[in-house]
Amino acid sequence: MSAKPEKPNPEFVTAFARGLGVIRSFGPDHRRQTLTEVAERIGLTRATARRFLLTLVELGLARTDGKYFELTPAVLDLGHAYLSSLNVWDALQPSLDAVSRDLDESCSAAVLQGTEIMYIARAASRHRILSIGLRVGTRLPAHATSMGQILIANAEPATLAAYFRQAELLAYTAHTVARREALEARLAQVRMQGYAVCDQELEAGLRSIAVPVMNRKGRTLAAINVSSHAGRTSVEHLMSVFLPRLRAAAIEVNQAIYSL
Repeated sequence: MSAKPEKPNPEFVTAFARGLGVIRSFGPDHRRQTLTEVAERIGLTRATARRFLLTLVELGLARTDGKYFELTPAVLDLGHAYLSSLNVWDALQPSLDAVSRDLDESCSAAVLQGTEIMYIARAASRHRILSIGLRVGTRLPAHATSMGQILIANAEPATLAAYFRQAELLAYTAHTVARREALEARLAQVRMQGYAVCDQELEAGLRSIAVPVMNRKGRTLAAINVSSHAGRTSVEHLMSVFLPRLRAAAIEVNQAIYSL
C-alpha cells in the first residue's frame, strides 16, 4: 500500500514564504533584477512577483528605477535581531569591556554585510570620536574602516569578488584608500600582517586598529577594533600598546566561543 501524502501544515503562510523567496532571489550574481528575472528565478507569475517587489519598495527594503529592482541596506535589519541574539556573539562583550577599561578607549566588533560593516557588539568609552553615534546595528563603509579592511582581506574569494563588483569606493577624507588597485594592495598587506590600521580614513581625527576573530579552521568570523582620536593617540601607540591587547582579546573570544 502506498503511503498517503502528507497533509499541508495549516499554519504555513504561503504568501510569507514567497515574499522571503523574492528577497533570497537577490545575491552577488543577481544584485539587480528585472521583474521577469525575479519571477522566473522563484517560479512566480509576473503579477505576483510584481506585488511582492513593490511591497518591498514601499517598505524601503528595495528600490527600482522602473525596470530593475535591487535590495537596499535596510534589508539587513531583518537579520539584526538574529545577529544580536546569537550566543556566540555574547562571548564578545566581556572581552570588549575589558579592553575598553584597560585602554580607556572604545572597543567594538563587527561583521561584513555586503559592502559595509555592521556593529554586533560595542564597549563605549567616555571619549566621543566619530561625529555619528555608534551602536549595535550601525553600518559603515568597509573600505574606510579598520574592521572592514580586516573582514574584506580575509573574505572568501566569492565574497571578495562580490564586494568589488558592488562597492562604491568613496573618499571620505584625503587619507581614504579609494582606488581599487590601492585598496587591493592594502588588503594584501593586512592579510599578511594580521591587523589593519586606519589613520583618519573615515573621518578626520579618527584612528583605529583591528584584528580578526577566527574559528578553528582559520575562517574569519568577525573583527574587533579599538579607536581613538589622532590628537591623543599616535599610530606608533596603536601598534605598540593597542595591538597586543587586541590580539589577547581575540584569543579570549576564540576560547569563549569554543567553550559554548
